[in-house]
Amino acid sequence: MGNVDLHVHTTASDGAFSPLEVTSEAVAKGLEAIAITDHDTTAGIDAALRAARGTALEVIPGIELSAEQGSEEIHVLGYYLAYDDEVLNEKLLELCQARRRRARKMVELLAGLGMYLDWERVVEIAGDSSAFGRPHIAYALRERGYVTSFNEAFNRYIGRQGPAHVALLKLTPEEAIEMIVAADGLPALAHPWGQERFLPELVEVGLVGLEAYYPSYTIEQREFLAQLARKYDLIPTGGSDFHGHGGSMDGMLGRVAVPMESFQRLSALATKLTSSTGP
Repeated sequence: MGNVDLHVHTTASDGAFSPLEVTSEAVAKGLEAIAITDHDTTAGIDAALRAARGTALEVIPGIELSAEQGSEEIHVLGYYLAYDDEVLNEKLLELCQARRRRARKMVELLAGLGMYLDWERVVEIAGDSSAFGRPHIAYALRERGYVTSFNEAFNRYIGRQGPAHVALLKLTPEEAIEMIVAADGLPALAHPWGQERFLPELVEVGLVGLEAYYPSYTIEQREFLAQLARKYDLIPTGGSDFHGHGGSMDGMLGRVAVPMESFQRLSALATKLTSSTGP
């Protein structure tokens, strides 16, 4: 169990728990910091910051941007964002609208396969989420009894090779990094195993972190990625990639032991950048 969790999702994108619930759980667990890194949206950050006021918990404004290199999906985390940046939010709105169009098309394809979902029910499941996504469709499929689990929904129907999959409007990894940097954030490559070959180019455009500590990684994988981070002078970050779709937060939030040094280095770099660009 770690004291910081630098990869956390809420209902603002495709998480199962609200920013208030996630923050309250982090406080109850005695965590020192969490990063709210919802997919392609910063909509949950204000609520999380409000919930953490008066506590010892630091909430880091963050994001997880979806990008694509060729046929490969790459995710870029951003930390300490100026999340009210006008240019950033204009681009995020464009991505949000694209997600909604994509979800509607996937529902239509599922109907063609004999699995009829009520679009209004899918919208209701998504709630206030700005990052309308496949997990909301998976939930609707499970609710209607077409599948028994989220994994089945993705593996059989809406995953990249599924018959109801629709490609999402994607940034390039370089564009994602540039968006984060332009909003005074610190970009890190998320769950990077198997994508190490992209590092030289991504470091060149501003990458500062590499997610070495991830739930599914072995000790050997984590050590290899931490060494790789040192090679490229990157901060080895990490987190639980918490979504909460198992219905409980118990044992999930903060489950990855992220070195405090990683958090301290991120925090110090953010402070340094703020000082150098401040009035």
